[in-house]
Formats: sequence, structure tokens, C-alpha cells
Amino acid sequence: MKLDSPKVACRYHEEPGLEFGGGREHVSPKHGIILFGPRSVDLEQRHPKVVRVGIIGSGKSADAANQWMESCAEGVSGEEAHTEFPGFSEDRGFYSELQFNDAWKETITQNEINKLKGLRLRKDRFDHCVELLSDKLRILSQKDRPPDYVVLALPDEALEHCKVVDFKDGGKGDVHRDLRRALKAVAMNYRLPTQILLQRTSEATSESKNVDHKSRCAWNFFTGLYYKVGGIPWAPLNLAAGTCYVGVSFHRSLGSRSDNYFTSLAQAFDEHGDGLVLRGQDFHWDSDKNGNSPHLSKELAWDLITSVLRRYQDEMKQVPKRVVIHKTSKFWPKEREGFEEALSGVYQHDLLAVAPARDIRMLRDGQYPVLRGSQVTVGDRSFLYTTGYIPSLSAFPHGHIPVPLQVYDHVGDTSVDALLSEILILSKMNWNSAAFGGLMPITLKFSRLVGEIMREIPESQTPLPQFKFYM
Repeated sequence: MKLDSPKVACRYHEEPGLEFGGGREHVSPKHGIILFGPRSVDLEQRHPKVVRVGIIGSGKSADAANQWMESCAEGVSGEEAHTEFPGFSEDRGFYSELQFNDAWKETITQNEINKLKGLRLRKDRFDHCVELLSDKLRILSQKDRPPDYVVLALPDEALEHCKVVDFKDGGKGDVHRDLRRALKAVAMNYRLPTQILLQRTSEATSESKNVDHKSRCAWNFFTGLYYKVGGIPWAPLNLAAGTCYVGVSFHRSLGSRSDNYFTSLAQAFDEHGDGLVLRGQDFHWDSDKNGNSPHLSKELAWDLITSVLRRYQDEMKQVPKRVVIHKTSKFWPKEREGFEEALSGVYQHDLLAVAPARDIRMLRDGQYPVLRGSQVTVGDRSFLYTTGYIPSLSAFPHGHIPVPLQVYDHVGDTSVDALLSEILILSKMNWNSAAFGGLMPITLKFSRLVGEIMREIPESQTPLPQFKFYM
């Protein structure tokens, strides 16, 4: 019996450009900032000319963090594999100035470290560390002129005793907690964006092992800082005006006894790249009966997207003209029905399920891997490479065999080709680093991280919606 071969089609999406200072364009986040400055450098309402930096740490770790930031602010030399960092000063790089003051420094004293180390149970050490740092964040937040941004220069001597903890809880079962996630949740109480800066980074030398090159660390640290204090590092080009991009994901509640209870999350972004995080309702999901991938009922799907539209209207003072929902699993019929009913008042919409295709690899002739931006259609299956060889850099910076994204489901008004072109743009919108691009679009990239932070926020507390508090 002769089988028909599926039709194979290929196309290439040109590397999306980004917008920087003065409206000038470049494909690379790093080179764009070096040449033109960040996008908001000439936008008075968004550009932070001065950043008040708070520090929490021991005497040694706080001083090391301060010195590291000041040295990076002057600029960091690069090398062949690492782009130079242009600095974070009023006359270079991000054209913004760091401001330090002893009033914005909270010391973790040796007595406090000794008390922490003296607690017998690791859970008690973890809880005490979170309470200690929460108290110091509270003190900083209540200053007459509080810092804009707080660096958690956690000393190794304390961190080794409470970085993570696993314990059994009578009501929740087996519980795993991570200090980074817990501190992000705590800092929301004080509306303070934070960043952990480890001693292995702040005290690194050129001979240090297991530490990224200083220029790479500086790029990631200061790009995130600039965004968290209100700046726009770069902006996407060619995203349709009035479009709201929504990533829908799920996370389990804290503890093994909650394995069948999930909470939905929506991460929404406008066409400029600004993001919001919204928590949906808890729901029960029987994985033995229905499979490991949770899905929403019609009512919960409607409620989640209605919340997104309400928040978008509050922020933008208008209803979006178009909504694109991203998900990593197919849309079940009732789920789709709920989403579409919520979107009935929006002019256009698309529901798109994309996820890495781990079992498929594609090869090209020549020495280098598949080009980033390659789209391959095999029959009715579409694939997009968001990683791969980058012609504009003449480089393959990822260090692994590229994995394509596969379209698993789509319904809506826009062609798959156009939607994948948007995915490629959104893969460049990670303002928590200055990487050229990533595997996943920003709508889905941080879903696991955001979910882990959300688990630390009590149901009685309303999470802050601004995406910067989760980075």
C-alpha cells in the first residue's frame, strides 16, 4: 500500500527589530542599548534619571554588593563571547545614575546570623530568615524617602542554612519552599522590587569558577533593575496596536496534599511589552481521571479572561481591539467556550497552544544548526525555531541542539504564520536579562517561576499585578 507523503513547506521569518532611544532600531538588545540607549531614555515620564538603591546584607556582603554595582556602573569590558557592558551612569549605557545612602542600608548583624544558625530545625531557620528579611524590608519601606529598589546581598553564612527547605506539614503534607520565591512574595507587602545578589557574584575575580562573565552578569542585573524602577529597556516593533497577549498557566497549591488542586494564572502583555500578572480561582483537577495537564471549566475560563480585560481597561482606558491567548496545552471544548464567551466583545481574538516539540529535530545543510526564525510545516503541523543559528550575529549562542516550538491547537482570526511571527517577537521581550532571544514567548516563559511565587502568597492577600515584582 502506498502512503501519501505529507506536504512540507518552509519559510524564514526575518529577525524582528527592537526600538531603542530616539525611536531608533536594532535587532540586538545589547547593541541597541550601547548605540542608542534604552527605549525610555527620552521619555520623561518613564526614564528613571536617578535610582535610589537599598541594600540588605551583612557588613561584608553589603559592601561587596555596593562595590560590585559601582564598578559595573562604570562599564565592564567584554571579550569575543561576551558583549561589553556600557555602564549605568548619567553619561553612558542606560543614562541613569545609582544613588546609595546609609539610610537605605539594613545590616544583617552577626548576632542575627548566629541566632539563625542556632535553630535546630531547618524549617525554623527558613521561617526565621524570611521573617528577619521581611522586617528589614518593612523598615526600608517606611523611610521618608524609601529606596526605589532593594538588593538582597544575602551572606553565604546565612544562605547555606535556609536556601531551600523540605518538611512535612500536618495539613499540607510534603512541602518544598525556596527562599528566593518566598522573598519575592514578602516584598510585595512593601511594594519594593528586589534582586538577590550572591557573594559568589559580587566577590568574583577573573579566576573564579562557576560564575558567569562579569559583563554578562552586569547586563542581566542592570537590565532587570532598569525595568523594575519604571524604565523601558527596549520595545517590540510590529506588534498590532491594541493587542493584548495573554499567557494562561496553572500552578499547584503548596504541599503534596494539594496535588489535585490548581490555581490558574494569566500573564498579560500589551503591544509595548508591559506586563501584568493575575491570579484566577482555585479548582480541583483529577489527574488520574483526566490526565496531568489541567484545564479550566467554562465558568473559570470566562472569569479569568474577564479579569484580564477589566484590568487592561483600567490600565489602558480602553478595551483591547484584539486578544491572543497562549497556552502550552490544547484547549478543551468547555475551556474554549469560556474564553470565547469572555472575548465576545473584542473585535478579534486567537487561542494558540504552543509548546516545545521534544521528539522532533530538523537539520539543514552546512556547518550550523537550523536558523532562528525558521518555520516548517509538515502536513497540518507547524513548527517554529525560536533558538538556533542567528545570522545577524553570525553566531549560535545557545550551546544546545535547538528545539522547535510546535503549534498544537489554534482557533481564531489570525493566520498561523502571523501568530508565529508574533511569537518570535515576544521571545525577545525578557527584560530580566539582555539575552538576544529565548525559546518561549514572554507570555509563557516565566509561568513556572510566577506560579512558585504565587504559591507563597496567602489566599487572603491580593497579589500585586505588576510583572516586575515577580522577576
